[in-house]
Amino acid sequence: MSSPPSPSTSLARSTLIKMGVRIAAIIALTTLASYLHLFGSLRDGALLQLEQHVTERSQREESIFVLAEDNHAVIKKALEERIRALSQEDPSARFDSLFVRLPDGTIRNRPEGFDGTKSPCLFVHTGVSPSDDLRRRILAAHDVLSQYGPAFHTRFTNTYIGLPENALVVYWPDRPTWCKDAEPTFSFISYELFTNTQPEHNPGRKTTYTGVFADEVYQDWMVSASAPLDMDGRHVAAVSHDILLKEMIQRTRNDHLPGAYNMLLRDDGQLIAHPELSMEGATDVYNILATAEQPGVLNSALGSAKQRAHLRALFEQVRNRESKAVLEIPEFGEYVAAAHLKGPGWNFVTVLPEREVSRPAFQAARYVLLLGVASLLIELIVMYLVLKQQITRPLQAFTQATDQVAGGDFKVALDGSRGDELGRLARAFRTMADEVQRREVSLKQANEGLEQRVEERTRELKEVHRRLVESARQAGMAEVATNVLHNVGNVLNSVQTAATLAKTRLSGMKLENVGRVANMLTERQGDDLALFLTQDERGRSVPTFLDRLGQHLRDERAELSTLLDDVNRYTEHIGNIVKLQQSYARPPRLHEPVLLAELIEDALRINSAGLSRHGVRVEKQLASLPPLLTDKHKGLMILVNLISNAKYALDEAPGNERILSVKVEPAAEGRVRIHISDTGVGIQPELLTRIFQYGFTTREEGHGFGLHASALAAQQLGGSLTAHSDGPGRGATFTLELPYQPAEA
Repeated sequence: MSSPPSPSTSLARSTLIKMGVRIAAIIALTTLASYLHLFGSLRDGALLQLEQHVTERSQREESIFVLAEDNHAVIKKALEERIRALSQEDPSARFDSLFVRLPDGTIRNRPEGFDGTKSPCLFVHTGVSPSDDLRRRILAAHDVLSQYGPAFHTRFTNTYIGLPENALVVYWPDRPTWCKDAEPTFSFISYELFTNTQPEHNPGRKTTYTGVFADEVYQDWMVSASAPLDMDGRHVAAVSHDILLKEMIQRTRNDHLPGAYNMLLRDDGQLIAHPELSMEGATDVYNILATAEQPGVLNSALGSAKQRAHLRALFEQVRNRESKAVLEIPEFGEYVAAAHLKGPGWNFVTVLPEREVSRPAFQAARYVLLLGVASLLIELIVMYLVLKQQITRPLQAFTQATDQVAGGDFKVALDGSRGDELGRLARAFRTMADEVQRREVSLKQANEGLEQRVEERTRELKEVHRRLVESARQAGMAEVATNVLHNVGNVLNSVQTAATLAKTRLSGMKLENVGRVANMLTERQGDDLALFLTQDERGRSVPTFLDRLGQHLRDERAELSTLLDDVNRYTEHIGNIVKLQQSYARPPRLHEPVLLAELIEDALRINSAGLSRHGVRVEKQLASLPPLLTDKHKGLMILVNLISNAKYALDEAPGNERILSVKVEPAAEGRVRIHISDTGVGIQPELLTRIFQYGFTTREEGHGFGLHASALAAQQLGGSLTAHSDGPGRGATFTLELPYQPAEA
């Protein structure tokens, strides 16, 4: 009997199978991506840490060399000053009181009372006869080391100054009897530390460093740093330090990043520090580039020839690294970071194996994969049970309800008694069906009154727009009227001043003297008149008086004519100000040729009465420029406002310090600048951008119209108006920049 056919696969089961396959693929890809991402992140972090480590360590290790060079600069300066101070003195008495020639022919410190732990010592090669110049330099070196040697001893084992005549002044508290114990034939001028300072070996005259060498006294490795001193084109001395390297080598070997190691390399191949290099008992430094056997080097710790070849390859990478801070060496699976130490030509190198970076990434990726697979299995089982019991049947009910609503029947029946999301969804579905039905009814009602509401809203918007246009027009009219009143007020002050001066001139004319002369001549009409004019002393002075009176009247007439011309010009300017404001309602007027120097003189003349009344001294620097095309009256209005403001800003300055400066200079091509500067109250920094706002002012009697109108006028001319001040009490400068178009063009 045949078995019944198996039931078809359910939606939940097929969904879980497909989801399982996809999620498994995603987990595999995620694991791979996680590994690559972690490896990249760890690699970037490790390389960044490696670079930072090398940078910080190089700065730390080079600090002793930087300090040595700084010390050299201090000693050289002090030594040169001391040598020049002793150049006019006789050094013999003091020299003989400190030093003595011994039977072996050398010159050393006098033994009586000498303490090498506190004072520098002297050694002069046998047979050297010191001249006065050498004696002075020896005394100068002794004085400088006495002053600076104890301070430098905290970081440096010794400090010494060598002279080309084979004389050496040493401050070495750890070896106080060095000068006493030195052999008479000892000659330091043949040593590398001194030959490096010679002009032929050191044309740059900088601090130089010897190779690394073993010191017999300290049983330690050290390097010598020397700096030459030249005076008047002659090498006169060399300043030196011996730098112990024991602590630096230990730090290099022991203080390193996890899994990495450090090295110190010199540019010529000397290996100064390496974790597998032992320098105890060695007499010479291991050279990476050497091919022959190195007798004085303990290099057995470096291992096989393969390891030494690896070391040479690392050195070549470091030497040819150009500007890269971190290098990748795939053939050795290593990352190398190197930094050049300032001074001795050394390189601080850190080597990080690639396995130290990839191992954490591989372990993390393995954990991600295992956790992903376990989570996938558990989640598939749970999801299968939930879908089968809680999702499939409710979804079928929702499908039926959806078809019912789509058919227009909003009376759906769903189980809303469940307390989970599906129960809330069922209740929400019923509520949605009721709301859709209610909105269909409301929508029909709303459509009927929509057109009426649109018409009412349109009428309201038109009314608001009309009011806004009316308000804008009134505000514009108020601003125009304010600008007119402000600028006309400035010019009316000058008109009043000219009228007052004319009145004063008229009242000062002594016309009554003419009447007296006429009465005098009337009394002597007839024969007595000729006699009076020829013989009487008063009569003889009448022609002279009349001549002077005529000249005086002519002068007064010319002066009054000038004042009336000023009144006429100011009146014309008032009319132009009014016309200027009318330009807002019509196209701009044509430009005319204007000489800036004359325009500035007119502005100063308009403000002349106020400047004189305030005791302001005017300084002018007016570059000679051909006429340019611009609106003359707008420019005059701006200058009058700026000069008037500067006049008031100078009120609080002392009388002899009230200075107004006017300067004209070409700016960039096609531009010209006019600077109006004063020495008055200055402007606070926070107000430099507000002073051009409409209605803003810092004077009690001010209105805040002038600078606002001037800035607008400058923009209309195609230029700009800016302000600068260093602060309150330090004056201010206003700069008007205009386009410069010569009238000839």
